[in-house]
Amino acid sequence: MSTLLCLETATAVCSVALVRDGSVTGLRETQITNSHAALVAVFIDELIRDHLSGVKDIDGVVVSSGPGSYTGLRIGVSTAKGLCYALDIPLLSVGTTLSMAWGMKSVFNGASDLPFIYAPMIDARRMEVYTALYNHRLEVVQPVSAQIIQPDMFDGLIEKHLIILAGDGAQKCKAVFNHPNLRFIDDFTNSAAHLASIATAKFEQQHFEDTANFEPFYLKDFIAGKPKVKGL
Repeated sequence: MSTLLCLETATAVCSVALVRDGSVTGLRETQITNSHAALVAVFIDELIRDHLSGVKDIDGVVVSSGPGSYTGLRIGVSTAKGLCYALDIPLLSVGTTLSMAWGMKSVFNGASDLPFIYAPMIDARRMEVYTALYNHRLEVVQPVSAQIIQPDMFDGLIEKHLIILAGDGAQKCKAVFNHPNLRFIDDFTNSAAHLASIATAKFEQQHFEDTANFEPFYLKDFIAGKPKVKGL
């Protein structure tokens, strides 16, 4: 028996879910750009008021750990850590591409004689994406990496697999690829609901993070842009 609070802030989506014994019992989310700092605490408060008797009913906090937006990840992880410290409950994390793959598997209803590969893609600007490849059991086929989208990206796999793409980076592939073994989930968005099953299993196995030392998986070092100067 567990009640978990799940936070997804790694991309443009700000999403918070309440999960009881693996099932989502409450969900708040928005795709309003740059809303994480303003809304994540509001969503948490609404879910607690609507579904729990109080914060002490929460058994653990789950955070989507990256890769993704530097700012979004920092907001999600710092919020999760604060709750874990205040309530003295464990912190859990789920990789963002893995949770996306779980969500993709749950909504894709296409049919094929070929084995499926799920390719979640997070926009990393220009023609670059953060991605990983997972088979139908959500086992890693290719680990998380930053990739430049190019025609040979799926060489060695695309002829013998149905490759399913989704995420805010997947749209970039449409201009590069034209292959019958590619499928796009066009209306897919990240959600804290996608963390539920994986997080519940980790909670039952007590795969907790070291709250004090846990950091998001940024994948690439942050490079700050030059500030704009008025009048130039």
